[in-house]
Amino acid sequence: MKAVLSPVIAPVLLAGALLAGCNDPGFRGSSAVRVASADEVGACRFIENVSVKPSVYGPILGDQGVKYSRNQLLESARRDGANTVVFDQVDPGAAVYVVSAKAYAC
Repeated sequence: MKAVLSPVIAPVLLAGALLAGCNDPGFRGSSAVRVASADEVGACRFIENVSVKPSVYGPILGDQGVKYSRNQLLESARRDGANTVVFDQVDPGAAVYVVSAKAYAC
């Protein structure tokens, strides 16, 4: 017997999936954590080094993978008590296999 979704149930499931994606910190980021440069955190308290590996690479999806990973890192830093993050420098055009930063409470 073949399962078929009713026309009423399918839109409800789609809306639920979209809302679940909106809750993902990789898509939305963390408004409670600001990105700063190294010279802006001299008076701040160091919390931790944080890093995450992007889940996608390459010329087509690489930028989206890095953005998603940076957003995940911001949320992780927030959960650990930081409100400021300084991302490690990456050479323009270089492939990014790990997104790293230092997290601070300022």
